[in-house]
Amino acid sequence: MTPITLIKIEECVVSEIKTKEKHGYEAIQIASIEDELKLSKVKKPQKKLFASLEIKPKRVLKEFRVDESELLKVGTVIDITHFEKGQKIDVIGTSIGKGFAGAMKRHNFSGLRASHGVSVSHRSHGSTGNSQDPGKVFKGKKMAGHMGSKRVTKQNLKIMDIDLENQLIFIKGSVPGHRNSIVLIKDAVKKKKN
Repeated sequence: MTPITLIKIEECVVSEIKTKEKHGYEAIQIASIEDELKLSKVKKPQKKLFASLEIKPKRVLKEFRVDESELLKVGTVIDITHFEKGQKIDVIGTSIGKGFAGAMKRHNFSGLRASHGVSVSHRSHGSTGNSQDPGKVFKGKKMAGHMGSKRVTKQNLKIMDIDLENQLIFIKGSVPGHRNSIVLIKDAVKKKKN
């Protein structure tokens, strides 16, 4: 048995090219997910951009850093055929928000003992620092706080199968984010393409 996540690949259009001479780095900007967007919700520079491409405004604009040799022309369509079966990819998404969470849930702390004088603080995180020196709690200390709803990258996920008809890719394992959330897929950074 293999756990699988289904991801629908929307048609993407190269909307802008960033060059070293003009912007200081090389990248392609991709527009995706065509919604029934109200024109009043679209910003002026984006209206101009989509009008020049002669397409309806798209909801998502993302940049991908590429080498100079891999820069695509504006208007090039990127679809599911970019991916191959067995390919390794990185998936970036926003993790599910859990709200305010305690130290045990958020950082996997074991909590305090269930007996021997511990009262009303079994799930607390305990001591957070030293005494008068340094006289403060250091930044980044693992404590209770807002959990989830952060940008998360899962690396080296394998594409098990591709459904060209329904524009679906079958990915081994889980990806960050809730159902129907938008994720960013790119070629794996830490592994060469098979």
